[in-house]
Amino acid sequence: MLRFRVFVWLAIISLGMGTAVLGQDPKTTTSAKNATDTPPAEVAQGQQPVSDGSGDHAPLQHRNPRYRVNRDDVLQINFALSPELNQKVTIQPDGYITLQSIGSIYIAGMTVPEVVVAIKKASANILNEPIIDVDLVDFQRAYFTVTGQVTKPGQYDLRHDTNVSEAIAVAGGLLPTAKTQVFVYHRVSPNWMEVKKYNLKEVLNGKNVNEILDMQPGDMVFVPEKFIANFKKYVPYTAGIYANPASLF
Repeated sequence: MLRFRVFVWLAIISLGMGTAVLGQDPKTTTSAKNATDTPPAEVAQGQQPVSDGSGDHAPLQHRNPRYRVNRDDVLQINFALSPELNQKVTIQPDGYITLQSIGSIYIAGMTVPEVVVAIKKASANILNEPIIDVDLVDFQRAYFTVTGQVTKPGQYDLRHDTNVSEAIAVAGGLLPTAKTQVFVYHRVSPNWMEVKKYNLKEVLNGKNVNEILDMQPGDMVFVPEKFIANFKKYVPYTAGIYANPASLF
């Protein structure tokens, strides 16, 4: 009799649990499952959130960025329906250009399509829906900079594909006081620089040849001093006494 009562109670409890499960809203159950199993949209699509540069990470670079005009660049501006306004202008040091009958327009840092929009907006008071063509006649040449312990530090034109080793060779090669581990600085945004280490000795010895870095416009190579060279400046010198500085360390 006792076993029969226990069986009845277990049956009642099982029936109640089944009813509770059946009584749940399917939408609620599905939503809860999705909330725990489905990743955020960015992760699901394999995308990374883009930082605005205000945090600890640099913003992602745009792929195939357009050239942005700068001071001393030369532009040829043509008005298809008003050829009397055609003009070749040079961007002034303050970033402005001055167009006849239109006035001064600030365009430094704009792409060529953005310059067209800016000129259309500035000429709206004298022209109705003008057709404007802007050609970049002359612009800043791509360059790289090599500084530190090289024979001829300075800025050099980037005329063709050049890797870090070749850039150092263009700058006259390493000085005896130079380290073979150099640093390459690449600007990824106005406020961020990417820094990469490059072991010149290993590459020249045939190691890690797949890690050869190609120079990008605006890159800078810094060749630091050897550790011992930094301390040679502080080695005491006494007339008539000769010593090997390396023996002091």
